[in-house]
Amino acid sequence: MATQPECRGVRHGGAAALVLAGLLLLAGCSAEPADDGDGERPTPPPAATGTLEQLAKKAGCDPNVQTDAAELRQANCTTDDGRYILTTFATDRGQREWINEANDYGGSYLVGRQWVAVGDPAVVAALRGRLGGTVETASPHHSGDSGGGGSEDGHSGHHGS
Repeated sequence: MATQPECRGVRHGGAAALVLAGLLLLAGCSAEPADDGDGERPTPPPAATGTLEQLAKKAGCDPNVQTDAAELRQANCTTDDGRYILTTFATDRGQREWINEANDYGGSYLVGRQWVAVGDPAVVAALRGRLGGTVETASPHHSGDSGGGGSEDGHSGHHGS
């Protein structure tokens, strides 16, 4: 019978802690699909960090900076994989607000810590191999109450009287 020395002398709640640790270990092990030879891509690297220029270099892009403001920096990039927009943010909150608004327009987003890359799904997938991050996909929609102005005659039952 094998015993684990680190469990000796554990009382009151020690068993619960071991069960929790085991569950966390199992959850971590099952986060990525098993490689069963069907050609799935390898696990991407951890999300890259850095300035706009550092991230662009990791992605193989010479960034064409379009916006250089305190709260965000944005550049157009072109690589062999295609065109995309790379944006870095001063804060996590600014990044989340930007993503929430951009989701109204749809698209594929590669999201890292205080940066986002936006492009076609194939471009985003290729970038993920170099920059890591998480892919978010949004379907374009319009709720009719976004405050965007303009004429929406007949939309949502609104009629001029």
